[in-house]
Amino acid sequence: MTLTIRTVVVLVAVAAAALVVPGTVVGIAVAVLAGLVIADALLARSAPRVTRTLPAVLARGVGVPLAITVQSTGGGAVRVRQPLVPDLALDAREGDGGLTATLTPRRRGRHVLPAVALRARGPLGLGAWQHRAAGEQEVTVFPDLPSARRLALAVRDGRFRDPGVRTRGPVGLGTEFERVRDYLPDDDIRQVNWRATARAGRPMSNQHRVEQDQEIMVVLDVGRLMAAPLGDRTRCDEALDAATALALVADELGDRCGALAFDDEIRRRVRPGRASGTDVIRATFDLEPSERDSDYELAFRTVGGGKRALVVVLTDLLDEAAARALVDAVPVLTRRHAVLVASARDPDIESLVDGEDADLAAAATDLLAARSRAAAAVRGAGAQVLEATPGTLNAACVRAYLYAKSRRRL
Repeated sequence: MTLTIRTVVVLVAVAAAALVVPGTVVGIAVAVLAGLVIADALLARSAPRVTRTLPAVLARGVGVPLAITVQSTGGGAVRVRQPLVPDLALDAREGDGGLTATLTPRRRGRHVLPAVALRARGPLGLGAWQHRAAGEQEVTVFPDLPSARRLALAVRDGRFRDPGVRTRGPVGLGTEFERVRDYLPDDDIRQVNWRATARAGRPMSNQHRVEQDQEIMVVLDVGRLMAAPLGDRTRCDEALDAATALALVADELGDRCGALAFDDEIRRRVRPGRASGTDVIRATFDLEPSERDSDYELAFRTVGGGKRALVVVLTDLLDEAAARALVDAVPVLTRRHAVLVASARDPDIESLVDGEDADLAAAATDLLAARSRAAAAVRGAGAQVLEATPGTLNAACVRAYLYAKSRRRL
């Protein structure tokens, strides 16, 4: 039980009245006030019924609505507060009679949302009682699922294109005719079915069947280099966003997708299978970089056998020395598979090149040159290299995947 501000104000008024009224009257007033406070607090002792509503699936950096509704049993006002852990953020944490706010996860993984804290006051507003309700709730935060789903939907609808680049045919995904559909703004002019257009009185396009049951393997480096920050995220976050997009697009195209995560040992593994995008996401969403160096040869030998596939290695190309182990291990894969090494660039370093500080500009130039030499060494070992800015690596990897299918490299 706790006192309210109203009770304190009344006590101050009684104390001031003691200067002009007899002490007996003041004593009676204090006793009456004490009785009212206890009775009021007892009416607020019963915990209100609380319902907390939150979506089951959350994505890092994407706000979702959180609603807390309260049905008070004591007849008084209820103050609601939602405690948080550092990996979750709320735009409003307290409210009277309930709470409606936006919850934004800052980090992937599993987090515990603490129980709701309540301060229920009695009808007179003199006594209050503290309660905890709704209990702890585990929330699961995935990588950027909305962006990955938008990419998969764009691929399915034939709307995924390189800006400013004309394509030859329907995204290059197969040549076997499937059906005639309405023309889309991004369709190549050679897709237009002129006879169907004349009959229907509106533009119609040919859609070709996608080549299915090909294989893509996503290899995730979760060694110490992947802990490097990129703005408000890490290289590991960028890699997992790309892996999520690739897995969902593979499902849309009917391909077999698998994943392997490693540092100096194999951390997670999902064998390639049809419609395995959800399995890949659930197996990798909570991965965090370790403090260990990555053993590329171990990972590549684990992947090496089996059906020819596109192997997308999501890692960091820091410099020649750091990439030496990667370069030495790439031939293990290139003998059988098409290999793409994908990495996120650091715009903060690139911005220093044209900065006013000459020393920082020189250091940044040297670092970027070392990164370019590392990429050249990887290409020399037989792999393709893809670098993209943060936030675009997922789309760039999907684009490379579609290009590999169009050239029948899988």
